[in-house]
Formats: sequence, C-alpha cells, structure tokens
Amino acid sequence: MLMRLAVVQTNPVFGEVKANVRAAAELMQSTPADLYVLPELFNTGYNFVDASEVHRLAESSTGSTFQTIAQFAQRNSCYVVYGFAEKANHPYNCAALVGPTGLIGLYRKVHLFDRENLFFEPGDLGFPVFDLPVGKIGLMICFDWIYPEAARTLALKGAQLIAHPSNLVLPYCPDAMVTRCLENRVFSATADRVGRENRGGFDLHFIGKSEIVSPKGEVLGRLGTDEVGVIVVGVDPGEADNKKVNKHNDRLVNRRADQYAL
Repeated sequence: MLMRLAVVQTNPVFGEVKANVRAAAELMQSTPADLYVLPELFNTGYNFVDASEVHRLAESSTGSTFQTIAQFAQRNSCYVVYGFAEKANHPYNCAALVGPTGLIGLYRKVHLFDRENLFFEPGDLGFPVFDLPVGKIGLMICFDWIYPEAARTLALKGAQLIAHPSNLVLPYCPDAMVTRCLENRVFSATADRVGRENRGGFDLHFIGKSEIVSPKGEVLGRLGTDEVGVIVVGVDPGEADNKKVNKHNDRLVNRRADQYAL
C-alpha cells in the first residue's frame, strides 16, 4: 500500500511563531499527503541568542503549535511530524508526531549541535518508533544523522521510515542520508529549512535540500537550496522490511554484535 510522503521546506522568521505555523499549514494544505515532515524548530526559528529566548518561545507538547497542527491532522486525516522547543522540566529540542486523534508521541533530540548545548538538555526518551496505519515511523532530529547508531537503533526497532526534522548548516547530511538508508534499508524524509538568521553575532545559513530517500539509496525527491515548498512521493513502507543484500547477507541478521564490544 502506497503512502503519500511529504517533506515541507520552510523559511521561518525568528520569533514569529503564529506566522511561521500558518505558513507551514498553508504549504501542507496546498499538497495532499498521508504523512508530512516539517523542519526542526519550524515554529520559532533556530538561532537563539540566550536562554531567556528559549524559555519565552518554548511550548508544552500540547501548546498552541500543537493545537494548530492537530486540527490540520484531524481535518485532513493525516499525520504530521514537526520540530519545536519543548517546555518541560527542562527545555528540549523536540519533535512531535501528531495524527487525526491528537498527539501520538515525542522525541527529544539526543545529539545536540553546537550552541544548542547552551540552551537545551540532551534528549532522554531514546529513539522511538511508532506503528501507524501508514507504516512504522521512527524519529530523529538533524545532527543525529552524523551518528550511525541513531538510524541503526531505529532500524533495529523496526522503523520502515525515518522522519528527520532538520535545520542544516553543514553541507553533508543530504548525501549522508543516502548511506543511512542503504546501511539500514529504510526510507528517510529529511525536512530542512532555508534562509539566514544573523543574530547575536552568529550568522547561520540553512542549506535546504529537503529530501526523500529510498531503502536502495535512491533520492526520490529533493528541494533546492533556496526553495520554499513541498515534495510528495508515493512510497511503500513494506519495502523496508526486506533487509537482504543477497542470498547470504542480511543487513541486520548478519550483524556481529559480539565483535563490536570495546
């Protein structure tokens, strides 16, 4: 059964939460899909100057951004993964999975990048996989890509698709995700943003290139470096269940965990 999988590439304005959420919702509304993946911190922007900005812009997992996205998911009978700053016992760089019935689950970013370490606590929920009617969806965020253990953990837990909200400033991830998909035989949907945030003496340029990659390492769709938009690809998540390379080799079964110990 084909799932209509969408990655949404946005250009948020820092701190303009309502406008950023509205712009993303309009992009999604323009293109029907079963599962949408939005960027990391899509509602607030990324380049925080100090902790007070994080506290001011962070939301609970059922805050105003959730309310808008949940209404969209219910109205369109779909699922949405999006990144936001979570207000909890500590601030977390978080991703939420929302469906027609509301909040399904959260992932808190494990591998924080650069100055994120000043503002967020490292994630404490592990790498979750959610068994949905459209497929088995695993979550990670942005810089998690550089650690092979993140995608491998999701694959070992049964993920058929890795939903990957991102705010990429390094150039390597779009090509690296081809390898992550090949070595785990999974689909991936990396949703990045575009634009520039020059704040507090830190000038960040975001590379775009949101993409959907197949278990064979095929780039099924990729947006440009300055493009705001959506790409939708029909995928069969069940293709990710066959981990064989050939008659004698299986990507997961043939792992020699006993030889990997340090």
